[in-house]
Amino acid sequence: MNVIDDSRGRSRKKRARAKLLPGGLLAALPLLLGAAAGSPADEVTAITGATIFDATGAAPHVGTVVIRGDRIVAVGQVTVPRGARVIDARGKALLPGFFDVHTHWTPAGAPATLPQIATSYVRSGVTTVNDFHEQPESYAPRRKWLAGIAAPHVNFAARISTPGGHGADWGDQATTIWINTPEAARAAIERLKPYKPDLIKAFTDGWRYGAGPDNSSMDEGTLKALVQASHAAGLKVLTHTVTVDRGAIAARAGIDGLGHGLQDRPIDPDSLKTIVQSGMAMAPTLAVYEPGKNGASPDPSDPRVKSSLRKFGYALGNVKAMHAAGVPIALGTDAGMPGTPHGSSSLHEMELLVRAGLTPAQALIAGTATSAKVMNLDADRGTIQPGKRADIVLIDGRPWENIADVRKIASVLIDGRLVVGPGAPPLPAGNAATRLPSAPVAPLIDDFERADRRTALDTLRLEDTDGGISRSVEITQLVPRGTGHALQVAARLAIKQDATAGVSFPLTRGSVRPVTVRRYRALRFALKGTGSYTVRFIGDGGEWSAAVQGTRDWTEQTVPFSALQPVSSARRRGAPWTGEAIYEVEIGAARGPGETLAFELDDLRFQ
Repeated sequence: MNVIDDSRGRSRKKRARAKLLPGGLLAALPLLLGAAAGSPADEVTAITGATIFDATGAAPHVGTVVIRGDRIVAVGQVTVPRGARVIDARGKALLPGFFDVHTHWTPAGAPATLPQIATSYVRSGVTTVNDFHEQPESYAPRRKWLAGIAAPHVNFAARISTPGGHGADWGDQATTIWINTPEAARAAIERLKPYKPDLIKAFTDGWRYGAGPDNSSMDEGTLKALVQASHAAGLKVLTHTVTVDRGAIAARAGIDGLGHGLQDRPIDPDSLKTIVQSGMAMAPTLAVYEPGKNGASPDPSDPRVKSSLRKFGYALGNVKAMHAAGVPIALGTDAGMPGTPHGSSSLHEMELLVRAGLTPAQALIAGTATSAKVMNLDADRGTIQPGKRADIVLIDGRPWENIADVRKIASVLIDGRLVVGPGAPPLPAGNAATRLPSAPVAPLIDDFERADRRTALDTLRLEDTDGGISRSVEITQLVPRGTGHALQVAARLAIKQDATAGVSFPLTRGSVRPVTVRRYRALRFALKGTGSYTVRFIGDGGEWSAAVQGTRDWTEQTVPFSALQPVSSARRRGAPWTGEAIYEVEIGAARGPGETLAFELDDLRFQ
């Protein structure tokens, strides 16, 4: 047998003494393992000598874990199969891979790009995450991208909020659907089904952490209808809910789990009883709310710091009270938000759960078995048991005694493949890239002849308005033009100084793969509408824009690439135009507060 030493320099061939396992598992081993295999699906791996924390509630015990392909087939004192690859893990802890049920893979996070985010989770022993950030159009290309690199399993959450609600204050309604009636809730789930989301995230709480009025919470009837429609479609529902009263409403509506901790006040007995009786879980995301994150020393005299410290104290106390009452506690971080880096925050969340009153063993179960159960994946992962997915982390230490040991990651296996640690192959080249290679793009972007809101490139057009609690209201529709059609954009702008409205044209599905436009010289389109308009290109290296003037009659507009100027922002500095790695083209306008805006577009193409 081939031995991979994972025990600080000690390596030897070892034949484990066979003992009968419960249920006659040993007798079944030859059937489970089969003949020595020649394909990865049949490859047999044995991890020997580790102290196994299986997350079932059993005491840690020294033993062997045998894996065939992507599945665990035996656990305990078992014979190492002939020809198996052996990982000698003496002196190490063996646990299920960690599961973070609340992350955001956003370009504003740290790290900021998909391959680097994936790498951070893999190296932290996090083998499954929920991503709450993405537009449904991007699910399929993102799943394809993730399949080509070393990455955790990623579940994509479809986002649903209320008009003006948290989560609806940025992006478009193809990214976050707005609902405020039971009928709209049911329609939203039907609209999402073709994209095959893995779960639903409902932004139900309009209390903006005490910093703004609650004028956008989702009513209980709408939330209940959303849960019922989601469950009928086989989808779990987690919520953005951060107040005790809204937590009780979520419980009555049948929500599967709170996506945050309750932090406006200590939980009262009646609300706690309602939550316990519902069976609802909670992933408190303490990592995102912790004052003084990443070693910072907050000024306790600052009113905002005082408020943060008070709410964090409520959050910690409510975790302790809810866990003691029997509420399942899962691991969630809100990673990707400011000061909450991917990967390491998942490990720190378990430390914070211990700070809240859980034992280290209970925190580990929260980050494995409970998180899998909340997502209805506990039959597949979350514990070290025969038949489960072989997502495994080896740790130098005993984290069930000292939770800080979770940071001492030694090796990580995903689907039975060693991806981190001694003997692991180098990560795929795609893990070092920051984006997919640019693809060519056809000259015609959209002639507005499709009735399904999709472009000539088969991408979904996006209505693109300003952000914030108050947003401009926009409608786009096809209107006749000659023997064909044009796109009409109509909007009533919000009452604010930076009100804008427009339309965005992704150049590939979900704006996941960039394109190159270097073989073209300009963008051309027909425009009808008075005033100034902005043409903007969104790319991997920056944003570039140019202004055009429209009239009440149709005019042919040409925007040479040489006329594009880099756009500077707080997040990125202006960069020169190269025509490489472009994701979207936007056309829109700014007008005065409360004004109306209307224009028409046709025949948008590169030349």
